[in-house]
Amino acid sequence: MTILYVALGGACGASLRWLFGRWTLRVLGADFPWGTLGVNVIGSFAMGLAAVVLMERMDGGWARLAPFVMTGVLGGFTTFSAFSLDALYLIERGRMLTAAVYVAGSVALSVAALFAGLALARAAWGQG
Repeated sequence: MTILYVALGGACGASLRWLFGRWTLRVLGADFPWGTLGVNVIGSFAMGLAAVVLMERMDGGWARLAPFVMTGVLGGFTTFSAFSLDALYLIERGRMLTAAVYVAGSVALSVAALFAGLALARAAWGQG
């Protein structure tokens, strides 16, 4: 049964990623992979929030909901493979500085967002 929860969560996360990517293309254009950067940062923030809620605040939450939320939804929403492909396309187009900014920014912002998600969730429950 767990595999069905992962698959359902993955379908939800991947659909949200596609919608967000289309929205960023329409609003911000195609000069920079804003969609992939955005889902990775947002997903990292959500992962921090979910980790605190499921592991620290919801008795049995990790065992019950992590496959759907963490592996499924957030695993389907964020994407390292698309990040890598975007970086490679920038490099192949000779946009080395843009590629470097994208790679460094993606990693730094995603780690910072995960930290912020953890901190916000812990502060919400007075554990700050």
